Amino acid sequence: MLHTNLSRLLASGGPKRLISTVNKLTTVEVNDKTGIAILTMNRPPVNGLNLELLQDLKSSIDEIEGNKSRGLILTSSSPTIFSAGLDILEMYKPDMDRCRAFWSQLQETWLALYGSSVPTAAAINGHSPAGGCLLATSCEYRVMVPKFTIGLNETQLGMIAPQWFMSAFLSVLPQREAERALNQGRMFTTEEALRVGLIDETANSKEEAIEKCAAFIGTFAKVNPLARSLTKQQFRAADLQQLKNGRKEDLEKFLFTVSQPALQKGLGIYLEGLKKKVKKQ
Repeated sequence: MLHTNLSRLLASGGPKRLISTVNKLTTVEVNDKTGIAILTMNRPPVNGLNLELLQDLKSSIDEIEGNKSRGLILTSSSPTIFSAGLDILEMYKPDMDRCRAFWSQLQETWLALYGSSVPTAAAINGHSPAGGCLLATSCEYRVMVPKFTIGLNETQLGMIAPQWFMSAFLSVLPQREAERALNQGRMFTTEEALRVGLIDETANSKEEAIEKCAAFIGTFAKVNPLARSLTKQQFRAADLQQLKNGRKEDLEKFLFTVSQPALQKGLGIYLEGLKKKVKKQ
């Protein structure tokens, strides 16, 4: 565990400045003393990853790197949802041109986050299924608040997680554990995720999670930034290159999958279930 006093200093010390416009679906707040940027997803109610949110995430990551921030902490403005994953409305009865743009943007955003030159950490302050789990595992460090769940549950919806989703998952979990979880579409509680290594620490609140993420980033304060970045790139190069080489094939596979009647039927049933839940509330 990283020292809490250090984390408070790194997360809280010094004035902060907003470098992203507030009308976007993300905001970026940089601590002027530590140089650490907090990237917050803000697409109520569940931070569903649609085309526009993915575009804003990619733009914000580019901003953070362009401003030479010392690290990136990804979190959510929602008190209960980190990200509910891919927005199903992008895949249900889709406009195929938009669907193509949506998946291409997801690829771009993942390449930017997984391959970021700065240290990255996720303060997971809510449920994080599917694409939400992808974002978290694409970061180098994960701190999660209790009473939430995380995992790649695509098979529960009749979908197959792409190879690059699996790559991010496998960078965190042993292959046997990852394979079983993916096949089952398993969602891990915070405690289970900590036990298997899907997350690195737990925290009692979002604020504490951000502090612990900042403390992790602070461990690189005396490490040469270029050496650290190039070392990270070497570890992740094969996964990144695999998607870059197969982007077109991956896109066509996705478009074929979402056009299948069985999948469309399953998504329709799932959406109806969500509507019924909302009516009961």
